[in-house]
Amino acid sequence: MPRFAANLTLLFTELPYLDRFDAAAAAGFKAVEILFPYDVPAKDTRRALLRNGLELLLINAPPPNYTGGTPGYAAIPGGEGRFQHDIKRALRYAGELRSTRIHVMAGYTKEDEAEATFVRNLRWAADHTPEQSFTIEPLNPGDQPGYFLDDYALAARVLDAVDRPNVGLQYDSYHAEAIHGNAMQVWETYKDHTVHVQIGAAPERREPGSGPTDFGALFAAIDASGYAGWVSAEYHPSTKRTEDSLHWMA
Repeated sequence: MPRFAANLTLLFTELPYLDRFDAAAAAGFKAVEILFPYDVPAKDTRRALLRNGLELLLINAPPPNYTGGTPGYAAIPGGEGRFQHDIKRALRYAGELRSTRIHVMAGYTKEDEAEATFVRNLRWAADHTPEQSFTIEPLNPGDQPGYFLDDYALAARVLDAVDRPNVGLQYDSYHAEAIHGNAMQVWETYKDHTVHVQIGAAPERREPGSGPTDFGALFAAIDASGYAGWVSAEYHPSTKRTEDSLHWMA
């Protein structure tokens, strides 16, 4: 059985942010991820991690744009300078929080130069901080219309072009099912590119046990592949208390 982690941006949201770390640890989790930790001083998040013995697996980058711009722009042509400036802020947070990985968001664009721009920016980030691991993740167009990275084949092509050992694929069963209609087949096709796994049940992004994905079979396939990383629960619980949605972990 894989090692399960909790995404604290989607789970335990019935609690204040810093209390979610205590709840995750009490529920048996040993690792967590936070999509955008930037609203809270890094020292406060770090303290919550330490008091619960939790490992932080992932944060998203770049930080949110509070002036109303798009929340990700690594693939947007002409934005290389801004990307480099803001990724450095994300790197400072990741360093303070000891985040294992940074998910680099591509942004919303369909311009012809988007793929080449994304490749250049990822290469820059990987070479600028070779000790930091980065991921990219396809997001389904139903939830994120206009998002550049909306297909796993495209993600694999980008990763092959980037060709850096510290940049890999972030597989999410929810998005895989929503994009391609078969989360298991997506895993089997792209598992060799994958360095981080997230799970949620399509079509409503609920806990495993609903929808078309056979999570027992998926977990067995993940184990059989030799993947040694964490599998992070990233879903909207169907229950008022997150703890009541964790039956699938048994």
